[in-house]
Amino acid sequence: MFRLQGSKVLAVDMTGDAVKAKNGSMVAYDGQMAFKKMSGGGEGLRGMVTRRLTGEQMTVMEVRGQGTCWFADRASEINLVNLQGDTLYVESSNLLAADSGLRTGTSFTGMRGASQGNGLFTTTVEGHGRAAITSDGPAVVLRVSPQFPLTVDPGAYVAHQGNVRQSFQSGVTFRTLMGEGGGEAFQIRFEGDGLVYVQPSERNTIAGDV
Repeated sequence: MFRLQGSKVLAVDMTGDAVKAKNGSMVAYDGQMAFKKMSGGGEGLRGMVTRRLTGEQMTVMEVRGQGTCWFADRASEINLVNLQGDTLYVESSNLLAADSGLRTGTSFTGMRGASQGNGLFTTTVEGHGRAAITSDGPAVVLRVSPQFPLTVDPGAYVAHQGNVRQSFQSGVTFRTLMGEGGGEAFQIRFEGDGLVYVQPSERNTIAGDV
């Protein structure tokens, strides 16, 4: 159902089924398609309320029909993620599309979400199916294991999945070590067993002001 055409365009083939996608991300389609705007991006009332409270903006549309839709988002690189009953935690701005069978919602992330101006919640995608996430440059997928925890710059973090715990470390930052003022007051530490998706470019963060 999901396939990449190049690295920056997602093609989704549909035979009467549906896909959830970021509003405004469709660049072309053939066949017969119907479009429906969804509120918030989370399922049900909880998703709508939490996003309104945190001010997080994620407008999602449902596309259903027969044919092929092509999606892209500001020439960002697209990465396909397979879910086998587990949960993907992803920054809302980095979620491009998900199978209709996958459930989307919100999860409390604490300090990291607030520091990036995205509210205190991040987007969750769970179930069985495929999701497409975007990154500024080709994403690097890093393994977290019990023997090897991982520390990530919050501006480079995109998503994670698996049995992973995250915590926040304050103190010296990567940019501080390089003699540059980046504003990050902490890093994200991951422990457990899973995968972390990191982009080779950093979004602006305001952690130093929180």
